Amino acid sequence: MSKQEISAQDLLSVPGVRVAAVASHIRYANRLDLVLIELAQGSTVAGVFTLNAFCAAPVHIARKHLLTSGGAIRYLLVNTGNANAGTGQRGLDDALASCDYVAKHAGVPVDAVLPFSTGVIGENLPIAKIAAGVPNAFAALGEDWLNTAKGIMTTDTVPKARSVKIEIGGKPVVITGITKGAGMIKPNMATMLSYVFTDAKIEQKTLHGLLSRVVDQSFNRITVDGDTSTNDCCVLSATGHSGVDIQASDAAGFAAFEEALQSLVKELAKDIIRDAEGAKKFVTVDIQGGGNTDECLKVAYAISESPLVKTALSASDPNWGRILAAIGRAGVPELDVSKISIHLGKVCIVSNGTLAPSYSEAQGQAEMSKPEIEITVDLARGQARETVWTSDLSEEYVRINASYRS
Repeated sequence: MSKQEISAQDLLSVPGVRVAAVASHIRYANRLDLVLIELAQGSTVAGVFTLNAFCAAPVHIARKHLLTSGGAIRYLLVNTGNANAGTGQRGLDDALASCDYVAKHAGVPVDAVLPFSTGVIGENLPIAKIAAGVPNAFAALGEDWLNTAKGIMTTDTVPKARSVKIEIGGKPVVITGITKGAGMIKPNMATMLSYVFTDAKIEQKTLHGLLSRVVDQSFNRITVDGDTSTNDCCVLSATGHSGVDIQASDAAGFAAFEEALQSLVKELAKDIIRDAEGAKKFVTVDIQGGGNTDECLKVAYAISESPLVKTALSASDPNWGRILAAIGRAGVPELDVSKISIHLGKVCIVSNGTLAPSYSEAQGQAEMSKPEIEITVDLARGQARETVWTSDLSEEYVRINASYRS
């Protein structure tokens, strides 16, 4: 399974955005762990956040600031190493204080700053270290997107970032996104942390609609371990500096922009799966012939999150009975198992609900031994189709998470 290796030359600067990453020793020494992102005045910002009931303090503050500022956000502040989750009122005070440090330094209202945190849950934020790091981050503001992508990493092994340039109405438009995530991934709105920027001009309400649709088909279609984080977020910002106005009334331009945005964010989501903790396999679970989207996703996630299926994937074991069992317990009403077919790649394993006459163990082994595996299920109930991307479950995943706090 190949991971996306990026270099600074692969990433395009977004006019109206400056970025910085500095080492503030929040959890580890000499590691980039504090990121500051500056948005030009007049930028629009939309965000979606975790549905976890134990959402972190910065999630509460970021949601509030998006509302009270009317979307007039000027700065994003991201720390790693400490999630500031499960920290009660002190956590809220610390998240707000971190915004205040940025606001006073920049001379902007406190609700023009959005805070984000990722790392260990249940520990108080080392707010003094963040206060000391903020001036350094301001001094470093520039166009170093690669280090910014590195600055939001935790257990990630590679930075995750993508850029694309398209033409709309004969004018260039840039989209650049960074993300992080490798474990505790079933976003249930977005991913661990994701930030996407464009120099297009997009009204805030339109921007939020775009973000919701894009997230639904990308970050909401991945799972590593079925765990939704306390800190998940995805933010989309538009500076307007290209002079290209993205409006629904321009059907062709709007469609071109949304397609480019969807493609970029979907690749960022896949990059998370390629870098999943301890993973050796990138797995596409394609459910066809569903009666509706909901039942397709039930089956896709039942397969993708089954520890038995995932460990079989890790061992390259074509144990198709585990896939069959996952489909059966997915909760699809009145499922006629006699009509179901399952393929591994191009190899038919199950047809009409039982072992395909043409199938051989050698064929299944050959498919399961590949670093990229496609599991296709046809429910034969209708026309709905959904795809989820996942990874295998290895001993290394257990090691990483058993020692995460040490």
